[in-house]
Amino acid sequence: MATLQTTRLLARHCAVVKALCWVLIVSAIFATPALVSALHAEKPEKSARSEKPGRKLVYRVEPEYPWDLKRAGIGGIVRLDVTISTRGVVDTVTPIGGNPILVEAASRAVKRWRYAPSDSETEILINVEFDPHYH
Repeated sequence: MATLQTTRLLARHCAVVKALCWVLIVSAIFATPALVSALHAEKPEKSARSEKPGRKLVYRVEPEYPWDLKRAGIGGIVRLDVTISTRGVVDTVTPIGGNPILVEAASRAVKRWRYAPSDSETEILINVEFDPHYH
């Protein structure tokens, strides 16, 4: 019985270690100086439509926090560039910054968000925060 519990505990720890290794590897690959400077640069206005006030969010889906990252205490802010159609549907989600695994979770959720209809397409920046200490 003790051997089975030890095996389960080791399996859990291995999953956490794999997730941490994946985060480190992907971060090392994509953390180039050009990317870092791009993350800190201000986003240029693409058209006059970006000067319009934001769209009203009418339906929001909370992102699923990856269990391994939450358990390991890994969090952060994911920045997304989102294009909303005239019907209020999220058309495109472009990651601007954040942990790659958290970016995927945030993108999946934001794609399901719905906004009030408008007479034109809207492009907005969204920050999604992942706090491992929040219940």
